[in-house]
Amino acid sequence: QSLVSSSKWLRRYGLKRNKLSLSQILSQIGFQHRKDYVTTLGKPVASRYADGLFPQYKRAQDGSVYNLTAKKELILHFVDCLMGAIELYKQRMEWLTSESRQIFGVIQEQCIVIVLDFGIAAPIEFDLCRDALSMVLVEQVIQIARFNLIRAAPDLMKWQQKCTPVSEHTVKSAVMWLWKLDHMTAVSHTSSAEALLEAMGDEAVSS
Repeated sequence: QSLVSSSKWLRRYGLKRNKLSLSQILSQIGFQHRKDYVTTLGKPVASRYADGLFPQYKRAQDGSVYNLTAKKELILHFVDCLMGAIELYKQRMEWLTSESRQIFGVIQEQCIVIVLDFGIAAPIEFDLCRDALSMVLVEQVIQIARFNLIRAAPDLMKWQQKCTPVSEHTVKSAVMWLWKLDHMTAVSHTSSAEALLEAMGDEAVSS
């Protein structure tokens, strides 16, 4: 099943709830070394009672200093949590950069038109394009609600007149239509714009 957004993905795996940002971890394993304003000196002064008592960590972002009070067991617990989070991010990146997502990204909209402009692609490139488009239809379009295909050409070609509900049958039909297209070498300069205007003419289309 498609993981359509990073925020939903983070919530799904509990990474926000687990408080694994640097600030959140520091607040759980220690306390901030505070400064207070001393009237007689006329400036902020940091307390010194903790100097030498605790290991200290200075944040590069804002220069704030934290006194670390956690025992080794709690530190190791956060190490395990962070390693688990890193592994989930690796899995997410592998998923995002695999198969059709590597070429097209992740389709998040529920009603789309794919405009095909093969330009002056050679026959072998034309087939490679159709392979990639077939992949995105079978892997991603199958998961949304409605779709259509329009080919930019001197005589504009549409798979369907309007966006069609997604099903295994309609996706298979679209793939077959795609592979029945003839290779063309002559495309007018306005074909792409005309195809895009035609796609946007369907009010149901979101992308």
